[in-house]
Amino acid sequence: MNQDSAQRHCAVVTGGARNIGQAIALRLLQDGYHVIVADIVEPEADSLKAAARQVDLADAGATQRVMEEIAERYSVTRLVNNVGVVAPALLEEARLEDFDKLMHLNVRSALVCTQALLPAMKARGMGRIVMNTSRVVLGKEARTLYSATKGALQSMARTWALELAEQGITVNCVAPGPIATSAFWQNNPPDSERARRIIDNIPLQRMGQPDDVAHAVSFFCDERSGFITGQTLFVCGGVTVG
Repeated sequence: MNQDSAQRHCAVVTGGARNIGQAIALRLLQDGYHVIVADIVEPEADSLKAAARQVDLADAGATQRVMEEIAERYSVTRLVNNVGVVAPALLEEARLEDFDKLMHLNVRSALVCTQALLPAMKARGMGRIVMNTSRVVLGKEARTLYSATKGALQSMARTWALELAEQGITVNCVAPGPIATSAFWQNNPPDSERARRIIDNIPLQRMGQPDDVAHAVSFFCDERSGFITGQTLFVCGGVTVG
């Protein structure tokens, strides 16, 4: 992709170095965008390494500096606020330091990145912002902190959708259900009764894959999806239906 093409079609994916974020970044790369991954670690995929920016997205100042540098070089019209950590704990065990960590990384980074990249979208009269949230916004045990952050992202997305609609910028959420990532298997060991119970409760009778989420994000990022905003699409194998 030449420089002119990159200027026309640039996407930033936070937390895109592995798992769902990497699948999203690779799909957008396949869709023809110049993709910039922002993550604390280097991307696992070789095709994403050259343009990647290593940054601790929980550090607001560092994140702002990186996003401003990107905004100076590229006209970013797609932003996927994907980064997130879980910190599972029952209510009585939830720690205030984890609350701060999750709010700073999962929520504040989305605000910082969007504010930095928004001027280019407004200037072009077109933009796509996608939040990667979670089906836990509907409730899940041991997810007090995580669900709070994902619920905050969905609430912000609905507000931004109204504020930015006149500029041709859409804001939507993709909310994954059980997806087979390293984080999922870390919290739910494959041979555990908990993992078996989760899979048995999925109507489609299989775990979702990172590519399932990436496909939904790709749809919302498409220029032809311009009449959809403020919405949440659950990619959950039917878990949220019942």
